[in-house]
Amino acid sequence: MAFDDGPLAEERAARSKPSADAVGWLRALRRYLVFVALSNLAWEFAQLPLYTIWETGSPFDLAFAALHCTGGDALIALASVMLALFLIGDRTWPACGHRRVAALAVAFGVSYTVFSEWLNIEVREAWAYRDTMPVIPVIDAGLSPLMQWVAIPLAGFWWARRMPRVPR
Repeated sequence: MAFDDGPLAEERAARSKPSADAVGWLRALRRYLVFVALSNLAWEFAQLPLYTIWETGSPFDLAFAALHCTGGDALIALASVMLALFLIGDRTWPACGHRRVAALAVAFGVSYTVFSEWLNIEVREAWAYRDTMPVIPVIDAGLSPLMQWVAIPLAGFWWARRMPRVPR
């Protein structure tokens, strides 16, 4: 008897094909991460004039800083969305529960950003703001990096949900 005969073969074949939910989930995650990475790259270059490296760094230093920070942004975005999905997501995401996942992922990203800005400005002195950077008084964090972690992930989640529906 061959392995591809009968109802068991049909069942094995059905299980080996990803469901529309699984394909939609993976496609949304990919779309989110690509959108966030590219948007963060643009944002990092755009906000360089708000940091002292703008006045002191060479063109290579500026490019390296933007690319390095974009890599970190991509990792933060990946960790934030995966942690949010792990904690409150389910197999119906992004069709259902997208607002809760987005809110939690943004909260994780903003929280990490506040910590990172404090650590790298106050403790490590790895970078510094210019006078042109608006600073939020109580937390002493720059407005631009905080807005980055609100605007880009929210736009990314919107973009991820705009994907074409996978036929069932």
